[in-house]
Amino acid sequence: MELSDNERTLRHCKFLTALPVYNEASTVESVLDEVSRYCDQILVIDDGSSDGTADILAARDDIVVLTHAGNQGYGAALQTAFQYAAEQEYDILVTIDCDGQHEPQRILKFVETCIETGADIVSGSRYLRSFGEDSPPPEQRRLINCQVTKILNQRMGFAITDAFCGFKAYRVRSLLGIRLSEKGYAMPLELWVQAACHELSVCEVAVPRIYLDENRSFGDTLDDPATRLSYYYDVMNKAFAALPSDCGRLKGMRVG
Repeated sequence: MELSDNERTLRHCKFLTALPVYNEASTVESVLDEVSRYCDQILVIDDGSSDGTADILAARDDIVVLTHAGNQGYGAALQTAFQYAAEQEYDILVTIDCDGQHEPQRILKFVETCIETGADIVSGSRYLRSFGEDSPPPEQRRLINCQVTKILNQRMGFAITDAFCGFKAYRVRSLLGIRLSEKGYAMPLELWVQAACHELSVCEVAVPRIYLDENRSFGDTLDDPATRLSYYYDVMNKAFAALPSDCGRLKGMRVG
């Protein structure tokens, strides 16, 4: 059977799937088993797990593991993945969470969309369309996501529907000019600011909305919605202030 142009391109595309993990002993084995069905280049960033996750990872021979000496944060783990993908000269980096809320069978859809559209970032969206298996979102998370997404669209010129989905594909060469410093959950917001400055192209892929633990903790005081939103504003404002002067109107912008 003759291959399509896209299938031929996909075969020659060097892509990596990266999973940041922290104390995911209950899910990491099953998630990695599923990821390995769709990708043979897998990176796991163990962000200082202390629950046996490291032992599970060490027993596998089908992944690369990079370990942080201590828990540095979700953003720090993603930055490690970005650096590794660039150093190893991958074409595309897919990021997927390890808590079972992202479906690995959609990995190739993200890679294919990146190739087909030429987008610099392909971002998963739980709100682009409905799926029969969708979970109702926790109300405060939905409201915060809606508010932040509106800011990204109105103030930075994006046209997205989900600011926070961690299921993404990045064109690795487009990440080379990105400068990130935020180590926590809000690092993706710093990345959106940088993406706007560098005029990176973005498109979305619809993914099901799956919440397996609606009471998941964001850590410390961030479980309070008002405190969490204030933290998100703070990260964006610091990111705006840190932009180079050639970013025009974004330099020095403030939100919140």
